[in-house]
Formats: sequence, structure tokens, C-alpha cells
Amino acid sequence: MPDHVTLPWDTLARYRLIEILAFWEGRVAASQLGAAFGIGRQQAQKVLRRYREAVPDNLAYDESRRGFRPKAAFRPRFTRGRVEEYLQLLGAHRDLDSPFAGLGLGAADTESLPLPSRAVDPGVVRELVKSARAGRRLEVTYASFTSPGGEERILVPHTLVFAAGRWHVRAYCEKHRDYRDFVLSRFRGLPEDNGPMLGAHGGEEDEAWQTRVAVSLIPDRRLPPEEREMLARDYGMRDGELTLHCRGPLVLYALRELGVNPHHVEAEPRAQQIEIANREALTPWIRWG
Repeated sequence: MPDHVTLPWDTLARYRLIEILAFWEGRVAASQLGAAFGIGRQQAQKVLRRYREAVPDNLAYDESRRGFRPKAAFRPRFTRGRVEEYLQLLGAHRDLDSPFAGLGLGAADTESLPLPSRAVDPGVVRELVKSARAGRRLEVTYASFTSPGGEERILVPHTLVFAAGRWHVRAYCEKHRDYRDFVLSRFRGLPEDNGPMLGAHGGEEDEAWQTRVAVSLIPDRRLPPEEREMLARDYGMRDGELTLHCRGPLVLYALRELGVNPHHVEAEPRAQQIEIANREALTPWIRWG
């Protein structure tokens, strides 16, 4: 089995995509490799064949799905087996870095702070993705602060989202008859298919999700002019203001990422640094609960 450090970078990237799709979606096909790397079908099939020669215990062909599925003994060899590797491919970072995350290219004199990764079961992700794509209901057991041991729910998932340092799924909850966010690490056991959705409860019908909201931020007005100017440059503000556009349910997450508490004003302006300029417009999105 070849040492991945000696592989050409493009081969390593392709092998990593194979593992990510197989592990987290339960299927990988030549067509997916072709679309991701702009290569022909024959070349993509050759890549898959060489991967299977390098790691013979990982993939088996599934005729019914027209692709390769992970074997029971599957073990990530060219990836870390972390959910972030897969979820980044779904659009959290829509740039060239996504398929090549973790290539280990490195840079001189840099350091990043390692943060704990919440445990996410790949089987849960596979079922959520499959259900979202097919518009089907899932019976799940979900843990929360009101039910730490888990509670049965029927969900119709539509989008996986990374926000505030964790991954969650946006889904219609039949118990609450509304769309809510469900943290991936809080699913207990594997979701079970519960048939097609009853009525229209997909992403297109999630009105809050389809609403785009402008979040305007400015340096804390209590700071002296030279400090406000410094912060404006820090955040790339134009005319002293930064406007972010995000989906309605993600407004609170965006503010949290920026260290802005919409419900509390810090007594020390240097601790707060920036503030919301259009608070009234954001009222429907920043209320408690």
C-alpha cells in the first residue's frame, strides 16, 4: 500500500474525495469524480480502480446503486474520517479549498488553534442527505436539554448547515409543525425512513430560510474616532459600515460568530468593538427563542 505522502497532490485529492463520498454518503461513482475534477469517465474509472488496488478492503461495487459502497471493514486511509471533510464539500466553503482540504501543503511560520470536533455518526449523515435529496420523512431520536436521553421526532430535512462552530440540519419538525435546527451530534441511533413527506415541507417552503436578511455592523459609537477607524479597516468596512447578507435563521449565528450579543451591550466598548446598526430591522430574527 503506497504511502500517501509520496502520492502526487492530484491523486491524493481524488483518493480523498473517494473516501469522503463513500464514507459519508455511502456511495461513490465515476461520474462524481469526473464532475469534481473535470476528467473523463474512463480516467475516473481508472482512479477508482487504482484506489481499490491500494486499499482493497474499503469499497465494493453495488449494482443497484451503480457505484461503490463502503465495505463493513472500511477505514479511512487518505482522510481523517471527520464530518467536516464531507460537509465542507456541500457548500460551506464554495471555493477551490474545499475538495483539497487537509492536503497537508502547510505554510511556514503559521499555526492554527485546534478545536474539539463534535462526534457525528456517518450513518446519521447518510440518512439525512438521502432523505433531503428524496424529500422523505425520517423517524429520529433526538437529544436536547429538555430531553437529554432522546425524544422521538419525525423530521423532513432539507439543508446541512455549519454555524457557530457546529453542524446542524435544517428540517421540518412534525411535532412542532415548524422548521427548526437540529445539531448533528445529538441524534441517537440511526434515523429510519418514514415514507414521503406529507404535504410540501421542503426547503422551498421554509419561508424563513428563503428570506435574505441584511445585517449592518459599525464600530461601537462610544469609541474614539481613531479606534473606530482602526476597526473599520479590520473588518473591511466601507464608509464605516459592514453589511452581511444571510438567511433569516442564520442571523443569530452570524452575530455570535462575530462576537456580537444582540441582547446585551457590554459596559466596556473595547470589549464589544462592533455593534448592530440596523437593530430594528433585525428584530424578528434576534428575539429570544
